[in-house]
Amino acid sequence: MALFQTIETPLVTYEQPLGLFINNDFVKGVDGKTFETINPHNEKPIVAVHEGTAKDVDLAVTAARKALEGEWKHTTPSKRGHLLLRLADLLERDINTVAAIEALDNGKGVTEAKGDVTSSAGCLRYYGGWADKIFGQTIDTDSNSFTYTQHEPVGVCGQIIPWNFPLLMFAWKIGPAVATGNTVVLKTAEQTPLSALYVATLIKEAGFPPGVINIISGFGRTAGAAIATHMDIDKVAFTGSTLVGRQILRDAANSNLKKVTLELGGKSPNIVLPDANLEDAVTWVNQGIFFNHGQCCCAGSRILVHESIYDEFLALFKKRAQQNNVGNPFNPETFQGPQVSQVQYDRIMEYITDGKRSGAKVITGGDRHGNEGYYIQPTIFADVNENMAIVKEEIFGPVCTVQKFRDEKEAIIMANETNYGLAAGIHTTNINAAIRVSKAIKAGTIWVNNYNTLHYQMPFGGFKESGLGRELGSYALENYTEVKTVRVQLSQS
Repeated sequence: MALFQTIETPLVTYEQPLGLFINNDFVKGVDGKTFETINPHNEKPIVAVHEGTAKDVDLAVTAARKALEGEWKHTTPSKRGHLLLRLADLLERDINTVAAIEALDNGKGVTEAKGDVTSSAGCLRYYGGWADKIFGQTIDTDSNSFTYTQHEPVGVCGQIIPWNFPLLMFAWKIGPAVATGNTVVLKTAEQTPLSALYVATLIKEAGFPPGVINIISGFGRTAGAAIATHMDIDKVAFTGSTLVGRQILRDAANSNLKKVTLELGGKSPNIVLPDANLEDAVTWVNQGIFFNHGQCCCAGSRILVHESIYDEFLALFKKRAQQNNVGNPFNPETFQGPQVSQVQYDRIMEYITDGKRSGAKVITGGDRHGNEGYYIQPTIFADVNENMAIVKEEIFGPVCTVQKFRDEKEAIIMANETNYGLAAGIHTTNINAAIRVSKAIKAGTIWVNNYNTLHYQMPFGGFKESGLGRELGSYALENYTEVKTVRVQLSQS
């Protein structure tokens, strides 16, 4: 099978790499396996890519270790930063191509996909700026000692990214790892391997030394498990489901006790207090759940509304949701494209069916959209209770529930009544209430009068079962360095 294939999209025609990217070359998998990636808009295969297995992970780790102990070890921090800046420039140069790949392979609207490219370039630039600003401390313990700390790379980092934001998660992962001097073996999601493989061509063009960034297309049960259990990988970073996160934590503990960061699931509350500007609140609540087709770990899927404005809010929200443009990802006006796969489509539809069966009221949606592709109508449930699966479990699709609360105290109790703690939203015109409720909610990110406004300067991660550690901002750098303390006894003269 070839290592490249020409692909035509409504936006561009380009050369798609198909091989595994190891040591700056595209190669076939050792076992000669391939798998198809499916266009979620029409349910047809796009291309087949080479499948990486544990054997290929071994090769990638060997390349990463060699780079770590060789050329990369002697690459200056400012040079590492320059390489990340160069990669950001190349991403922006090829924005139409990369956005078209995301629309084709993931199904997200091409306008939103261009936003992801811009945000990814911004993330890489941010960490490029950090590369030569990693430093330790001098510690004055006593007059007879000179004590200092230095931050060293953790080593070879295994990184496993999800399918909902293929390019953005790629940038979130490699940015801090590379800036701090680590090397990377990254596995893409089996549903969406194409954008990272294309960006691999830009990594080589940018001038990264061989072995610094290696990209494996493969399945979680094989390639992902090989990364989590590998005895020569020093750290693993994973974004995905809580169920898989637990397994990765066990695998890390049972292998070489590698460092682990996990960004996992959520069932985030979005609270509308009685004094909120309803028009603005509805706009942000709509963004909070239907952004990226509801395929967002921090989606505001549990909407909590004060009883005094509940009916008015519900009417406005229904009207707004029905205005969402659902359709072809290559239409610039599309807000919601298809779900990523048949598996994901079926899972979401099962939740919708269960919600109806449990007695929840469908305010709008609740069915398939169109006759082709993995499209689901934006769906709002009301008249729900806390025991329903649609209220308790992460659906990861364009489905939300709306519940009443009597007062602020009850809203906080309802918001925290979950095993997750990734994010929350609060809508109010009272700054005191905003700060008071923000302090009371157990979640890693609180949005006040907005939602899903992520930014690479802001740390992102979860409380409780939503994960360990933080992505983005300066906080992410802590995940990728080891702190060494050096104490020198001074001679007395």
